[in-house]
This record gives sequence, structure tokens and C-alpha cells, in this order.
Amino acid sequence: MKTAVVTDSNSGIFVEEGRKLGVHVIPMPVIVEGKTYYEGMNLTHEAFYQILSEHKEVSTSQPTPGDVMDVWEDLLFDGYEEILYIPMSSGLSSSCQTAKMLAKEYEGKVHVVDNHRISVTQRQSVQDALTLVEKGYGAKDIKGILEKTVYESIIYVGVETLEYLKKGGRVTPAGAAMSSLLNIKPLLIIEGERLDAFAKVRGTKNCKKRLLEEMKKSADKFKEGGTEIRVGVAGSFVDSEQDQEWMDMASELFSEEEINYDPLTFSIGCHVGPGAFGMGISKKITNFI
Repeated sequence: MKTAVVTDSNSGIFVEEGRKLGVHVIPMPVIVEGKTYYEGMNLTHEAFYQILSEHKEVSTSQPTPGDVMDVWEDLLFDGYEEILYIPMSSGLSSSCQTAKMLAKEYEGKVHVVDNHRISVTQRQSVQDALTLVEKGYGAKDIKGILEKTVYESIIYVGVETLEYLKKGGRVTPAGAAMSSLLNIKPLLIIEGERLDAFAKVRGTKNCKKRLLEEMKKSADKFKEGGTEIRVGVAGSFVDSEQDQEWMDMASELFSEEEINYDPLTFSIGCHVGPGAFGMGISKKITNFI
């Protein structure tokens, strides 16, 4: 069957790159002081993180049901027989559950994957899906394979400022003030559907080192038995030199791996703010088939 792979821009894949990869991308909306923009379309990540650094009013949203269905219906009209849709984790947004509800109207032609991923590991799921399509797997089988690998990925994110976690209610004002005074940087973890605090580290440099140490431990564990992994690096830096510095640190540690770099997507950036840095790994799906 002719299968279309669809994702949203939380994967770090944006419309232009999606065309090159053969992936159909739904841009995520973000609201800046009452005006709606679309990720990677009419608002760049550099501009978005500059907006955050200027403390403007920003909130994320999800694609409207009409926007999602328009993409699906265009693909079915264009000759695709089925659709595999890989949105961001249901644990971090309601957009996945909305898509599942909408898919019921398509009589088995649309399969919505929820393998609890976002950002670089969501991108990795899309890459695995493309591999499986090339191998002749149908959308229903690919959905099953991807959802069996929920805990075969992990993300760590270091945060430069607690201002945005405080706004989201994840840190109390008193806790944020004390951490700022002591130069404490939180290290967050995304494993499965949850975003949790992992550690508190003094200073940005030490936080980056701790993140890389934990990533190396996870990578070594994932690679046991000869399993291959994918490595992704992300950041919400306003300064491109900081992007390169973070990428260089990751590349030095994972010198034997091919590493992809993405800006942290709007949905994560709203919660962690500018200056954040992250890394994610997952086992390649080809190890499970």
C-alpha cells in the first residue's frame, strides 16, 4: 500500500526539510502577544527565542482539527492509501488524543502513533517509520512497532533560567529565587510520557557536563548487545555560537555516532526558555525487526 508519513513540527522537522525527506509536516502554532504564528513557516526559531528573551507574552497551542484533517484528506485525495501520523507525546499535549479521535472517521486509513516522544526522539521515530515503509511495512504494523519502543529513548534538558518553569507552575517562586541566588541549574529528563526533574547542578558548564555524563551512561546501556542508536542534540540559544559550542561538546563525546542538531521546538521552548540545551538518544528500530 502507498503509505504517507505525517508528523508535526515538534519533531524538529519543518515543512521544507519534510519535502526533502518525504515527510508531510503539520506546523505547530504559537501565540505571541495575541497573534498566531506557525513554527518554521512565518516565525523562525532565532526570532522566537529572541521574543522569549524579551519577556513577551507567549503561549503554545495545537493544530486545529480542521488543519489536521485538511492534511490527511489532501494526501488521501492525492493517491495515498493510508496515513501514519506521528504527533508529539500524549503526555505533553492533548493534540495526540485529538488526532486519535479524528482518525476514527477515516475507517482505518489513518493510524496515529503515540510512542511518547518529542523533539529529537520524535524525529528519530519518523526516521524509523520511513525505514519501515521502505521495507514494505504497512501503517498499522509500523504503529505497533513504534509503540512497543516507548522506553527505548531518553532525553535530558538543561535549563539556563527557571523563569519559564516558574510561569508553568513547575517551580515555586521561592524555589526559583533561591536557585537563581545560588546559580543552580535544573537538569530535566523526558523518559516515556513524563517531563521530570532529574538533578540540580551549580552553574551552566557543570550542568552541561552532567548532562553529557548521564547521556553517555544511557547510550552505553542502550548499545548493550550491539544495538545501534540514534543521537540528537538540541538547544534554544539566541546566539548561534552557543549552538555550535554545544554541538561540539556532544560530537566529541559521541565521535562514532552521526549526530543531528535541531533547535528546541516552540512547545518545549515555552517551558524552558532561551539558553536551554538538550540531547536525546533512541535505539534504532531496525534492531527490533
